[in-house]
Amino acid sequence: MNINEMLAKEFGLRQEQIDNTVALIDEDKTIPFIARYRKEVTGSLDDQTLRLIFDRLTYLRNLEKRKQEIINSITEQGKMTDEIMAAIEKATVLVEVEDIYRPFKPKRKTRASVAREKGLEPLAQLIMEQSAGTDPQAEAASFIDEEKGVLSPEEALQGAMDIIAEDVSDNAELRKYLRTLFGQVGRVVSKAADETAETVYENYYDFSEPVSKIAGHRILAIDRGEKEGALKISIEVNEGAGERACISRYSKSTGRCSQLVEEACTDSYKRLIYPSIEREIRNELSEKAQEGAISVFKENLHQLLMQPPVKGMVTLGLDPGYAHGCKLAVVDDTGKVLDTGIVYINTKNQTAEAKRGLIRMIQKNHVDAVSIGNGTASRESEALVAEIVREIPEKVSYIVVSEAGASVYSASKLAAEEFPDYDVSLRSAVSIARRLQDPLAELVKIDPKAIGVGQYQHDMPPKRMDEAISGVVEDCVNSVGVDLNTASHSLLSYIAGINGTVAKNIVSYREENGAFTDRKQLMKVPKLGAKAFEQCAGFLRVRDGNNPLDNTAVHPESYAAAKELLEKCGYKPADIGSLSELNTRADKIGISALAEQLGTGVPTLRDIISELMKPGRDPRDELPAPLMRSGDVMELKDLQEGMELMGTVRNVIDFGAFVDIGVHEDGLVHISQLADRYVKHPLDVVKVGQIVKVRVLSVDLKKKRISLTMKNVKQ
Repeated sequence: MNINEMLAKEFGLRQEQIDNTVALIDEDKTIPFIARYRKEVTGSLDDQTLRLIFDRLTYLRNLEKRKQEIINSITEQGKMTDEIMAAIEKATVLVEVEDIYRPFKPKRKTRASVAREKGLEPLAQLIMEQSAGTDPQAEAASFIDEEKGVLSPEEALQGAMDIIAEDVSDNAELRKYLRTLFGQVGRVVSKAADETAETVYENYYDFSEPVSKIAGHRILAIDRGEKEGALKISIEVNEGAGERACISRYSKSTGRCSQLVEEACTDSYKRLIYPSIEREIRNELSEKAQEGAISVFKENLHQLLMQPPVKGMVTLGLDPGYAHGCKLAVVDDTGKVLDTGIVYINTKNQTAEAKRGLIRMIQKNHVDAVSIGNGTASRESEALVAEIVREIPEKVSYIVVSEAGASVYSASKLAAEEFPDYDVSLRSAVSIARRLQDPLAELVKIDPKAIGVGQYQHDMPPKRMDEAISGVVEDCVNSVGVDLNTASHSLLSYIAGINGTVAKNIVSYREENGAFTDRKQLMKVPKLGAKAFEQCAGFLRVRDGNNPLDNTAVHPESYAAAKELLEKCGYKPADIGSLSELNTRADKIGISALAEQLGTGVPTLRDIISELMKPGRDPRDELPAPLMRSGDVMELKDLQEGMELMGTVRNVIDFGAFVDIGVHEDGLVHISQLADRYVKHPLDVVKVGQIVKVRVLSVDLKKKRISLTMKNVKQ
């Protein structure tokens, strides 16, 4: 099959776009590099489309490889025919190819293979002819052979029927039909393993839903319930439907031979086909649900990582706790640790002392914002901070941030390298402060699965999850760009073309030789060659360096074009950053004509103009700032039905969104309550980090559940 032609058709793109994109992928160009610096070649395909093309390309190439392996195997057996070859070439999914190969696939020892070894295949063929005058019992008697272990006509017939059952099971067309039948009319059925047991899966103790309609999050729930031994799952179709489908294909008459064929078909379905297809359907449902969950996780992670940084603020990070106290860390506006401490809030006296200690720390370090982790004792800590901000003359605001993953980071080797002199608990306070200042730079240090967005992410196939996650983080880091002189090796390792080793080498070079003053110095970093430089250079910023272009996303390969552009529009490189009329002057000359004169493409020229006008632009700055608080703290018991509040979306899942409204417990906006219109998926309406207005529908104090709505609420 022509894979490139298939990709062009599937994605609705020009053949040239696909051919060029595949060529770049085969040259080991990274997705961020292709998306940003090869727009003319790909027709300006974005990174998400490029990753989809890459995934599909990988699948089709693996499919082609498997087809060739199967063709070689059948050919070597001397059993290849034009019909089989055509069927293999026509197949578009792996399961179809494997179905075709099933009759020729070397099998482990089976009942049928044992029967064939006993020489019973001719008897099976005779029975399959279903001639009216054939007496199978009499025919079977002639196959008795003590040396081969066939001791009676009954044993011979049983062996023949085992052969027929396996042949029926190996019928690719029959399997395809049954797989379709299961998909159309099958039902996923869940039962309790122990009906008296109290588990979180009680909703699935007597559950049934069509295969064609069951939601992904329910598949993931019952999969987990089965794995934990709480549930028993099956796929069911109308009783007898599968057996009838098999019999109708093989039974030709009403004689004794036909009866044996029908018995063999029934055995084949129950013993071989049904368990196999049930497993395939279960796997297909699980894989689809997993891909859906990974897709939601990717979107949530992208939104979380791209939260706007809170710049220019000295920040106090507060990691709440009871027994071991509340850990404190003050960092300056660059993230450098200025002060640390611990306060206790277990008793009234301790809380009073904690208040005095916090005020001293805030005033001593001129703190502008307090970042509070949302874990144990968060409510009490927030109440204390809210009281302080109301009383002190200094203008200080606070925000409750998700501390998910902070403890994982603080105990990591990376944290130990970064803060060797600090206790594990104080490292988490630093992380909580920094994730307010620059979520992206801090969160890349943590295993994304520990960040706490998405659903069932720990149940996902690790390899597939890691691939998806690394792609999201890579896209986020490269779209923002990083400061070559301040970025951690964790952040640098996600830059296009840079692996973990090279990232550490960059930091080592920086520490030994001082700050980079030019992008070209990267070529002196060990193991960073010309190929890696081409990939990474445009995403690394050198602020206050020798060349003002080094602080832009303009790639060094386009420096000559950028300088000529400035000259043609009446500017000098020193004017970069104050070129408010550059686009007007370029338009006056004519973008197409200018691009031709500069020897570059129109998309690249527009990117150069945008970068020269706003060097070092951070795309996160264009997003709404996080919701900082400075007023009274509410508790769950303070909520009243009908109350309208502002909140921050903390997580989006298939059936709704969880919103932080400042009462420690996040409220759920069910998918049916997200908008006044039909919502296909919550991500169509809300994103992680989005500030929304909600109305309280109900509060369950005992279960600590809050039900919210965004219907008829003016945003």
